[in-house]
Amino acid sequence: MSLFMIKKIADDNHCVFLPDPIYAAYKNFEKISLGTEICKCQIRHSMELGTIYIAESLWNELAVPYESKVHVIAHEGVLHVGPLIGVFTAGFTGSILRPIGDRSLFFAKLLSAEKQVGAYTFVFGANHINWDNGRIKGLFHSTEGWQQMEVPIPNVVYDRLPNRKTENHNILKAIKNKLQTEYLIPWFNPGFFNKWEIHQIFSSHPEVSQYIPKTIVHPSLENIGEILNKYHSIYIKPINGSLGLGIHQIIKPLDEEVWYCRFRRDDQNYLRKYKSLESLLQKQFQKHVLKGYIAQQGISLIRVEEKPMDFRIHINKNDEGIWEMSAIAAKVAGVGSVTTHLGSGGIVKTLDEIIRFVPLPDHFADRLKEAVLSMSQILEKEIEGTIGEIGFDVGIDKNGHIWLFEANSKPGRSIFKHPKLKEYDQLSRSLPISYAVYLTKRAILEPEVFFK
Repeated sequence: MSLFMIKKIADDNHCVFLPDPIYAAYKNFEKISLGTEICKCQIRHSMELGTIYIAESLWNELAVPYESKVHVIAHEGVLHVGPLIGVFTAGFTGSILRPIGDRSLFFAKLLSAEKQVGAYTFVFGANHINWDNGRIKGLFHSTEGWQQMEVPIPNVVYDRLPNRKTENHNILKAIKNKLQTEYLIPWFNPGFFNKWEIHQIFSSHPEVSQYIPKTIVHPSLENIGEILNKYHSIYIKPINGSLGLGIHQIIKPLDEEVWYCRFRRDDQNYLRKYKSLESLLQKQFQKHVLKGYIAQQGISLIRVEEKPMDFRIHINKNDEGIWEMSAIAAKVAGVGSVTTHLGSGGIVKTLDEIIRFVPLPDHFADRLKEAVLSMSQILEKEIEGTIGEIGFDVGIDKNGHIWLFEANSKPGRSIFKHPKLKEYDQLSRSLPISYAVYLTKRAILEPEVFFK
């Protein structure tokens, strides 16, 4: 598999002009493919190294979007150029200036990584697919802005559906099923993680169970009281929550017969005092048994200027299908905030910035990396579907112990607003494209293994 510039040439004979050394290897091939489109062709010799020329008639039949440097994968008489990668999402506006609303900039940055990796990458949704002709009106982005072009059904789909509600829409589930089962297209990053399911998985693996806080699902008044008696602090989280929304911290001081509840509502941080745990739960949740929630022991985290701090770590599969750490940053909680999320007033710091203020344990970054890589490998085996990226929120307590707070299948990117994390930002955007190239190669060269 190699990178070549693909260019169009005025020729009506369905010819493909290959340079040395691939001409000698593939001169007897009779087909060329982009995405799921396969066309007959004639192979000719080109003297220009590093460039493949495709006849204009064949170019149009394949629906090649533009000239670019891409990969060439040869298998069983077919030259596969591309790959063609579709990023599947929802929430389209109909405007070509901001076609995915507030998320348009995120997708524009994601698609910009294609040139570094070597691929054609576009965004599409349910309404862009024409099943009758096997084409998609995909949204591509360049320096000239957004442009919609009709291309074949892609080699790989990268799932970027925005939330659980959208993901569970019957039409979207049917599209995913059809592309996977009828077209045998790899689809990666399906679904959002369930916090309780993640807890159960990690708790059953001794190599990572040490990182898991004590957690109870659908906690009752009695459960919460027992955890508070032991740890004096507890976090109540929605099982299917994200972005820190709906999280409450309950604190029971040792020397007072009161209970405090810290939470965020309507963009404001609150701290309320109650005379009993029962009245707290009744007021905050209107119930005594919290269906749909988990209760998790509080951790005495390392603090920066008296504010708790944890770490966001991004893990991605690379072009060899191997997990690697693509980003790490510290998040410091805002004043009075229940979490370190930026939306709750938290701030992002690089590791170098943090080390200046806080004495951290020896080799802490290596230990964090080792922990999340182990957890990634376990989730890959235990979770249904193909996972290509995970965002972990982990903390270190005052004794140097590592704790896992969250694992996210579609991690947010707020940490990359920090100007010194630009390199991490670029790497974490290019790796999903690199992984899609890897999946394309596996699906073409080893379909019997990949689709078993």
